[in-house]
Amino acid sequence: MKRALIPFAIFIIMVGFLFKGLFLNPREVPSPLVGKPAPAFSLPRLDQAEKTFAPKDMLGQVWLFNVWASWCGACRDEHPILVALAKSGLVPVVGMDYKDTPLDAKQWLDERGNPYLLSAVDADGRVGIDYGVYGVPETYVIDKAGVIAYKQIGPVTVEALRNDILPLVKRLQAQ
Repeated sequence: MKRALIPFAIFIIMVGFLFKGLFLNPREVPSPLVGKPAPAFSLPRLDQAEKTFAPKDMLGQVWLFNVWASWCGACRDEHPILVALAKSGLVPVVGMDYKDTPLDAKQWLDERGNPYLLSAVDADGRVGIDYGVYGVPETYVIDKAGVIAYKQIGPVTVEALRNDILPLVKRLQAQ
């Protein structure tokens, strides 16, 4: 009789875990890259294709790395927030245009404003894979040593900026 209760107990435990999962926020998926050096790359710049950008170019600065695309609907939602952030001068924002065409990306920025210090072009998405991008937009806070300190999955919101991103940026800048 007791042996028959073991599978039932396991079933109940599994149902409990699944039930708890229904109430988790998918935007709070922990990234295995947080706390590790940002993956190295060198990509052409959107504004000057003959020049390249690499994360090592930003060593010594705290910065945001925003993965975006002209075809991304959620990128439209966060874009005004990024434009306002760039105007504030609180932290440099570097973009990475993901799986997009340079012509579409340039037109998109011309129409909506350009919050980026510069944008790198990841046309084939290979760098995005290294960063664990599974949907755009995604934003990373990268510290002075080039270590990923935070990952925002989905659009940056005013609340995320106020409650999570900017306090972290200020702490990292003070270090």
